[in-house]
Amino acid sequence: MRCPFCGAQDTKVVDSRLFGDGDQVRRRRECAICKERFTTYETAELTLPLLIKQDGSRVPFDGRKLASGMSRALEKRPVSAEQVDEAISHIRRKLLAYGEREVPSRQIGEWVMEELRALDQVAYVRFASVYRSFEDVNAFREEIERLEKQLPPDVRRHQLDLLNGDKDDDG
Repeated sequence: MRCPFCGAQDTKVVDSRLFGDGDQVRRRRECAICKERFTTYETAELTLPLLIKQDGSRVPFDGRKLASGMSRALEKRPVSAEQVDEAISHIRRKLLAYGEREVPSRQIGEWVMEELRALDQVAYVRFASVYRSFEDVNAFREEIERLEKQLPPDVRRHQLDLLNGDKDDDG
């Protein structure tokens, strides 16, 4: 591994440990030349299926695009980066376990909605409004009502209430 500080190719591993769900290895390395230390992460390279888009075209799965879409929905919400990473890992595992060489992009969208529903109600509704192309307030209301009926009580307790939030702002 090349040193990011001086460019030397002679680095050694000083510590290794499992990271995330145990599917990554975190390594602390030290450069033999400049003695700087840095961290690397190692994951198995697995072939992910192609996504079949709405127009029928096929594209490789892009984890950055998935992370970006989820981050937009979760913007300014009380969800940690670790929770987002874990949700993305769940989706990647589902994608690998799907067992096909091609997966409809709609399936990925449904998995994202499942993960967001468990993480944060507001983020879920934000994502659903774009994903399902809500066209009016009634579509939002219907989705919120469906969400309230589907959430288990323990999850509902841990999330902010969409409809009965704090009334401090308006009285």
